[in-house]
This record gives sequence, structure tokens and C-alpha cells, in this order.
Amino acid sequence: MQRGKGMKFVGDSRVKANNRMPNVPKDYSEYPGKTEAFWPDFLLKEWMVGAVFLIGYLLLTVAHPSPLEGPADPTNASYIPLPDWYFLSMYQLLKYSFASGPYNLIGAAIIPGIAFGTLALAPFLDTTPERRPSKRPLPTAFMLLAVAALIYTTWESVAATNWEAVKAQGVISDKDLGLLPNVEVDETSVGYEIFQAQASCIGCHGGDLAGSASAPMLLGNELTAEEVSEVITNGRGGMPAGTFGGTDEELQVLSEFIAGLKEK
Repeated sequence: MQRGKGMKFVGDSRVKANNRMPNVPKDYSEYPGKTEAFWPDFLLKEWMVGAVFLIGYLLLTVAHPSPLEGPADPTNASYIPLPDWYFLSMYQLLKYSFASGPYNLIGAAIIPGIAFGTLALAPFLDTTPERRPSKRPLPTAFMLLAVAALIYTTWESVAATNWEAVKAQGVISDKDLGLLPNVEVDETSVGYEIFQAQASCIGCHGGDLAGSASAPMLLGNELTAEEVSEVITNGRGGMPAGTFGGTDEELQVLSEFIAGLKEK
């Protein structure tokens, strides 16, 4: 028996002289190229790949910042709601008759639930040790079907979207910045009441007459009453004809009211 920090009981066979195992990785030489130590070999590779992707995302964020739109306008009936690109496939599902309207639950929850449920059950559907896709027909078929459905629905959504209108509605206007013309609006006038009573008027030009992404601002316009009446009756640009639902007298009063919105 030796006293001190390195005490050993040599006479007892139940106690090892060196009972601390050295911290060395296991020997995988008999499986060349097929396996490796999780720590630190495999985990170090994962960290390196993650760092490369993180730096790439940071560079993309700096080079292409997230586009900002103007504040939400509940009176803008022409606004086109559009999700991010990775949700376009689900967005397209809600356009089909079998997954929209009264069947909205099918497109919003049931079909995506089946897809993700199949993905979660994939390891249990085929437990063979084969790695080649040709030897695993069931998981391979599910994966190809899912990829084909995602590509098709995403493409259909992209093709059906008016991207020029989406880009135009994202432009921040003078209204969004609070730079409105110096125009005094008489909210007690008959013309203002007629304007507010027309859903087609406030739906495009806004209840504050400041316009929207699809219609110009009426404040500070340079039109005469006759020109305003002509535009309302026959339409111009994106404004269709025949949207006014009042009488000829109301049309004349509304035209004079809009023409009088000159900047002081």
C-alpha cells in the first residue's frame, strides 16, 4: 500500500491499479469509410456546414434587405395578399373548389396534414436496410409524388399572380410618408357625403381621398368638373366605366366636389 494522492491497493484483485479510462475515440479501422466518431469528427463537420450557411444567409440579408410596404389600408379592396414563396403551394390549394369556400378546412389543414403525416411515417413504412431508391419503391413513390405536387401548385400560383400589381402595391407613396397636399376637405358638403356613400369610390381612392396602390390620389388633382364627370362615366386607365351608382344630379355634385380639391 502506498500513501498519498496515488494510493493503490495492490493486494485486492477487485480494484484496478489504473481505473480511469483514457479519453480516446474508438477504433473504427475495421469499418473504413463507413462510420466515424460522433465527437469530435462528425459534430465538427456539422458545425462547419452550419457556419457556412449562416454566413451565407447573413450576406444575403445585408445585400437584399426585406422589402417594406406601406401601412395596411383596410379600405383598399384591390390589395393582393400574397404569402412567401415557400407557402405558394398551400396558397394555391385554397383556389381550388374542392379545398376552398365551405371546404376550406380541406385545403388549410387536411391535405397538408396528410402530407406531413406521410413524411413522419416514412421511416416506419419501409424498414429495409436498402439505401438505393429503386429498392425502396414505397418511400420513393411518396417522395416523388410530394415533390411533383409542390412544384406544380407553386408554378400554378406563380403563373396566376399579377406580379406587376404586387410590385406596385409595395411602393411607399407620399401618403404613407404623411406628405399629403394642403387641401381642405369640407366633410359637411353634399359632395363628400355622396363620395362616402359610393363603395366603389372609397374602395379604390380611400375614405380619406388619398388614393391607394390601384387608384390615384384625389387630393390636389388638376381636373375640371367636366373632366371628372367624364372619367367617372367612361372610366380611365384601371378605372372601369359605369361604377357610379347615383343619379345625374349626384354625379354633377360629386364631380364639382372632386374638382374643388385643389391644393392651396
